[in-house]
Amino acid sequence: MLQTIEQLTGEFVGLVWGIPLVVLLVGSGIFFTLYFGFPQLRFFKHAIDIVFGKFDKPEDAGEISHFQALTAALSATVGLGNIAGVAVAVALGGPGAVFWLWVAGFIGMCTKFTEVTLSLLYREVGANGVVHGGPMFVIKNALSKKFYPIAWLYAFFVVLSSFGAGNMFQSNQMASVMRASAGIPEWISGLIFCAGAFLILIGGIKRIGKVTEKMVPAMVGIYILGALFIIVADYQRIPEMFNLIFTGAFAGTAAMGGFAGAAFKEVVVMGIRRATFSNEAGMGSAAMAHSAAKSTPIQEGIVALLEPLIDTIVVCTITAVALLLTDAWNTPGIEAGSEMTAYAFESVMGPTGRWIVTLTVTLFAFSTLISWSYYGEQGITFIFGEKWIPAYRYVFILFIFLGAIAHLNIVLNISDAVYGLLALPNMMACYLLLPKVKAELKSYIAKLKSGEIKPVR
Repeated sequence: MLQTIEQLTGEFVGLVWGIPLVVLLVGSGIFFTLYFGFPQLRFFKHAIDIVFGKFDKPEDAGEISHFQALTAALSATVGLGNIAGVAVAVALGGPGAVFWLWVAGFIGMCTKFTEVTLSLLYREVGANGVVHGGPMFVIKNALSKKFYPIAWLYAFFVVLSSFGAGNMFQSNQMASVMRASAGIPEWISGLIFCAGAFLILIGGIKRIGKVTEKMVPAMVGIYILGALFIIVADYQRIPEMFNLIFTGAFAGTAAMGGFAGAAFKEVVVMGIRRATFSNEAGMGSAAMAHSAAKSTPIQEGIVALLEPLIDTIVVCTITAVALLLTDAWNTPGIEAGSEMTAYAFESVMGPTGRWIVTLTVTLFAFSTLISWSYYGEQGITFIFGEKWIPAYRYVFILFIFLGAIAHLNIVLNISDAVYGLLALPNMMACYLLLPKVKAELKSYIAKLKSGEIKPVR
């Protein structure tokens, strides 16, 4: 019976994350990019200036800085997908999948801009001064009452996703890595993760922001340094690597080594699906973290442009480079996933390379876990109110331990599926409110040109 249920839920995941959802997310990203006139190019420098506080105003509503909001959102997106997921995409789709990963990351920047801008336009401030936002609040406050059930459904899906993909999957993978690398039993790892998460979560988004502003740059920096070592060691193969990426992007990949050849359709789907699953553009989840920023709507939307750039175009590319330069993607007998990435690093750096991957897998997973707890809180607040947040945190901590010690494939399958379904209410709201975002952007640009909005330092 359990095996049958697991198979059915697995098919459900495949159905949700099929071609129609990929087309919706990518097509929307292209449309938004054209509709707003390529903001990911026009406002790139401006986004950097905002992140580093050049336009900060103490009187702006919110709880955390632009930089903290960006790192909190990145801590949820920069996760196991950047290491294990990219390895699967390259193994199954070939080197050409990397090109389509870049394309999806670029257009995803504009999707993030749209959903985050809306989230700040329609965020709410609770009785205790805590800010709440996200697509469910956008739907509730910007659209008519007949859309309220959709907002409630989005909030419910967020809570389910926070327990599964955002919690149990992360703790399970961390515990597995710790046992494989250090021989630590899963139950001990689970208790350690519970304790660490508890100390962070009781402080709310302010403490999460303080932790992620240090953790995200550190974990990404460690990973980049390891990749640079591989690039320096195999720099002669860089032209060959780019040739594989660009030729494979449009012609598929011929059968090599232990892997079957990938057709053009599979190359495109694998690259785009991995990018959208990794950077969460279109899901609306990151908008919940950005809603807490001390910022104006358009400014925070511009900051959000940087997320897919960092998550997909930088971090995912690091993994792809390591796999391609070392031929790990094409080595028979190596399982596609984090083990393949570990093999790539180890083949050049020895045991140190494997430990770098082990450390980054652990940090990436833990950072994802703590940010998704905040997303779950927003869902709980929308459905039940702020008073239920403490209870939710205790249950969330319990699920960390359960995820570390148990094999809950059925629960995870359901969670992954409802996570994909987040895109439907979110994209509906984005399309209906596009004119509102465009009007806000036009007003913001006019104020920049007139000097009404200018750097404060």
